Amino acid sequence: MEYNSFERVKAALQHQEPDRVPFDIGGAAVTGININALRNLKTLLGMSEEVELWDRVTQLAKTGDDIVEKLGIDVKNVGPEAPSSPGPAKDLGLVDDHYRIIDEFGIGWQMPKDEGHYYDLYHHPLANAESIKDIENYSWPDPLDPARFLGLKDRVEKVVFQEKKAYVMGRMSAGMWEHAIWMTGYNKFFMDMIQNEKLIHAIMEKILELKMKYWGRYLEIVGKNAMVVSAADDLGSQNGLLVSLDMYKKLIWPYHRRLFEFLKKKAKDKLYIFFHNDGAIMETVPLLIEAGIDILNPFQVNCKGMDTGKFKKEFGKDLTIWGGSCDARILEFGNPEEVRIETKKRIHDLAPGGGFIFASIHIIQGGVPPENIIAWWETLQEFGRY
Repeated sequence: MEYNSFERVKAALQHQEPDRVPFDIGGAAVTGININALRNLKTLLGMSEEVELWDRVTQLAKTGDDIVEKLGIDVKNVGPEAPSSPGPAKDLGLVDDHYRIIDEFGIGWQMPKDEGHYYDLYHHPLANAESIKDIENYSWPDPLDPARFLGLKDRVEKVVFQEKKAYVMGRMSAGMWEHAIWMTGYNKFFMDMIQNEKLIHAIMEKILELKMKYWGRYLEIVGKNAMVVSAADDLGSQNGLLVSLDMYKKLIWPYHRRLFEFLKKKAKDKLYIFFHNDGAIMETVPLLIEAGIDILNPFQVNCKGMDTGKFKKEFGKDLTIWGGSCDARILEFGNPEEVRIETKKRIHDLAPGGGFIFASIHIIQGGVPPENIIAWWETLQEFGRY
């Protein structure tokens, strides 16, 4: 039986085996491709080198319908439009040797003028916050700005009914915990998790409130056509968690649980929660399942304890892996044959029984050779059929 893209992804999410493993580049902001990598790939394929920037901070490209068609990509992203009021957002241009921007939350980002690959944090608007009142008095963006939702229903229906693609519901902002950290700065936030829990709860409550308002409106607009909600929070480093599991459960996990419960209650049909969680995060998986996630991304196989075969045996019936297809170091620094060997192993581990969407481990970076991307894709074509 031949499936269309929507049916193929839906079957995989239901832990069934469709005709082949579904394929994604760019369905979510964390499964996309750098603008330079996409340009190089299109050149290799003999296509127009014209590419469009999706996200300035990450230098993420819009995948484009030409690449979607050429590679048989099954997933698209349907995200918000720009708000009518930019708030503090502004382009500061070149400041000394960095390009600088401020986003709508007041967070500052910068990229080196020479050989810059993406923007990094440089300004935290709540760096001096000490009290709950400091959080309450801050000028937060309006998640219900009508401009965010312009044409949303039509765009979703076009993807689902005309193009017959699966889609990921795009976020207004990053994950709750990581966004809270960006507002205060890493050092301050981690210290406040120990010394000022009231401030932590105040920030997390505010960001949860914004998330609920945004997603509530999105879900109202799309109705029964809701499919996959994109959520995120990086909990791990290369070798372990960023904070203890007990601290995560006490201060952060309750907000994840409340958001996911809200989303599933608000949705008018079956909703799948996609959770992006970098690093060595196997310890968090049972808690995330309890909180309500359905999809784990990106499954960073080069981190401690992130064994795809072991994961599939223990959690394969509970969670879909969206990613996990090739060690990012091999994809960027290996040769095509090494990419094929690595990718074949991940398909072997993750594809049986469904519950696997083939995607890169985070964004395909600008330095990844296009020949390696093709080897990665060709391996899916050869070994990704059921």
